Amino acid sequence: MTLLTLLAIVVTEGCSIAGQIFFKLAMGHHWEASRARAMRLLAAGVAAMAVGFFLWLGLLGSFDLSFLYPFEGLSRLVLLGAAAFFLQEKITPSLWIGVLLISAGVALVAAS
Repeated sequence: MTLLTLLAIVVTEGCSIAGQIFFKLAMGHHWEASRARAMRLLAAGVAAMAVGFFLWLGLLGSFDLSFLYPFEGLSRLVLLGAAAFFLQEKITPSLWIGVLLISAGVALVAAS
């Protein structure tokens, strides 16, 4: 795996995570406060997800899905951290353990 490949994977997963955070912010109480702000957040989420989607398609053209999919499992951990950091969501220890188990399961399946 080259540095460029790793960068493309990180950007793809980052776009997916950013899109989810933007969607959550847009669907929050911004609709009552400022419809224009909510629409900007929603558009940013769609744009981030679109960039991630097309990068993912490019990666799928060059690599096996079994190679790429474990990164999807790891992104759940990063998404949980992003939710805690950007959205100030309270993440319980059992939630962390559950996501770790899911990520470990994805890694085991990918390794087989």
